[in-house]
Amino acid sequence: MKATIERANLLRCLSHVQSVVERRNTIPILSNVLIEASGDGLVKIMATDLDLQVVESLDAVSVEDAGSITVSAHLLFDIARKLPDGTQVSLETADNRMVVKAGRSRFQLPTLPRDDFPVIVEGDLPTSFEIPADVLAELIDRTRFAISTEETRYYLNGIFLHVADDDKPVLKAAATDGHRLARFTIDRPAGAEGMPDVIVPRKAVAELRKLLEEAEGASVQVDLSPSKIRFTLGGEGGVVLTSKLIDGTFPDYSRVIPTGNDKLLKVDPKSLFAGVDRVATIATEKTRAVKMGLEGDKVTLSVTSPDNGNAAEEVPAQYGSDEMEIGFNANYLKDILSQIDSDTVELHLADAGAPTLIRKDEKSPALYVLMPMRV
Repeated sequence: MKATIERANLLRCLSHVQSVVERRNTIPILSNVLIEASGDGLVKIMATDLDLQVVESLDAVSVEDAGSITVSAHLLFDIARKLPDGTQVSLETADNRMVVKAGRSRFQLPTLPRDDFPVIVEGDLPTSFEIPADVLAELIDRTRFAISTEETRYYLNGIFLHVADDDKPVLKAAATDGHRLARFTIDRPAGAEGMPDVIVPRKAVAELRKLLEEAEGASVQVDLSPSKIRFTLGGEGGVVLTSKLIDGTFPDYSRVIPTGNDKLLKVDPKSLFAGVDRVATIATEKTRAVKMGLEGDKVTLSVTSPDNGNAAEEVPAQYGSDEMEIGFNANYLKDILSQIDSDTVELHLADAGAPTLIRKDEKSPALYVLMPMRV
């Protein structure tokens, strides 16, 4: 194989694929990227961790010899990063080595044969639809903070996607870690009807979100089956991310969304966020609890720590029900408040032990549920 590629193109492509590669690997070939150069001047670069695979195609300046080889992902990325801007990078293979030349620099890197490189077999992906990149990015941003990191409850380690017929056909994304729940609803895209319920793993969500940064204004093609999902960005010759789905059943989260919470608190999310952030300064790592006292036109936030003393702050609010006190994990509450981009947020409460519903307003596509803490 011998190909010459613009450094900027190579670097952009490697930055997309190399983050899939784990730093520590028991299988040496998984530390490598597969580079395939074809006679029509296209170079394809692929990386995988056996559960997730990213492939990107780019136009080479020239391909003198078609062929394919695998080489260390992080090494090649670091080299491309440090090469001067505007240079052309020549990649040539000979005797189990890859020679990388650019300007006056020359590197010889060890390689492994292409035939050992594992490829995820997609099989049939019967459900297929398109979704605007910015909508998909918002769907991820509004839910992924609530994904569980607890490996024992592996079925919560991703975003749950499913279609439903509410007042109209919709596609819903949900994530929960048992303490909080985030749900985001969009109109069902054409082609998504009859789609199986799927759980997209946390790592695939993170890699997809990075790729969406550069896909503004474009559409993303989504193809899926009950076991695999594929996202294609930039059409033919763009980036293709394929992931295995989590093999498990997501709990029926609709049962924890409260419907009868009759106490309504309206407050500016930014003021409440800042107030919680300030009083939580003295909260200990273990508790992280902040108490909210609700009355009339204010919320009194307070934290009492056996080691660090106590703190209190009043935040103006609208509240017309009986006075009450309720405690929340400060970080969880801040995570949710940071998602609300308006001047008011609604907190629908029942009592100090019941889940609280949080949303911008009743028309908002995003909805959050937060479990209280004893304080």
